[in-house]
Amino acid sequence: MVGDLLVLIRKNETEFLAYILDLEDDIKEIQAALGVEVIESWGVYQYGVIQPETEDECIDRHFRTFAGLLTEFPPGKVFSSEARKALKDCVKHFDQLTADNALMASMDGEYKLFRLAERQICQKEFRQLFRDVDDFLHTASSIMNRRKSRAGRALENHVGQVLIDAEIPHEMRPNIDGKPDIVIPSKAAYYDNTYPLDKLFIVGVKTTCKDRWRQVTREGKRVREKHILTIQQGISTNQLNDMHEENVTLVVPKRLHKDYPKERDITLLTVEEFVSKVHTRLK
Repeated sequence: MVGDLLVLIRKNETEFLAYILDLEDDIKEIQAALGVEVIESWGVYQYGVIQPETEDECIDRHFRTFAGLLTEFPPGKVFSSEARKALKDCVKHFDQLTADNALMASMDGEYKLFRLAERQICQKEFRQLFRDVDDFLHTASSIMNRRKSRAGRALENHVGQVLIDAEIPHEMRPNIDGKPDIVIPSKAAYYDNTYPLDKLFIVGVKTTCKDRWRQVTREGKRVREKHILTIQQGISTNQLNDMHEENVTLVVPKRLHKDYPKERDITLLTVEEFVSKVHTRLK
């Protein structure tokens, strides 16, 4: 009712005590006891001092609202879009973040959102009694496969958004030699024999590339120099040398560079540096 005061007191991570005060004397008394005045539509109080919602709390609120309405898993692009929407609403100056930081924040955010959705959707399966061990293993296998496929698609979605934000023309998963993850600027340019080769980019997008990086060398064969954008946390010196010999350049978000060996003759690009490189070549 208009004019009533709802008071929530946190007990633990998932439980609150809730009180609705409808008498003016009671409302005045609790405000006086706490030393606060409720002049906004809502507020968070701790020891009488109003606490603004933090960025993490704001993101968590967005995610829980979205996940709470789900009854089945939406397409991966929906997860990516919702994660980025929450970050834009909650993180101050998110649009001004570097490409490296925006990509990592988007990946971290989507993972948290997916886990909330997974818990919401899958909890019914695990509350039931499984018919047998095979039934349990089938359910567990389905969940694990979904997790693995989601990660790769999420990275592709957010890398695609980085390129859109940078106004770099590109096509995702074009049907050309070997079906690479990304071709810049387009499939048409790739098949145009008059288009300069130094303006063509074949980019593999891999959450991990320790064992699978060589497949990128067989994609988009017109382009000798290949790029792999990865979020793998570190690769051995020997593998970096092998990539260098195969004309593969790694693109790694800046915050992960500390996990890579520092070799003078090996180029390791940040996402920002890769974007700058493409802009320079496409001029």
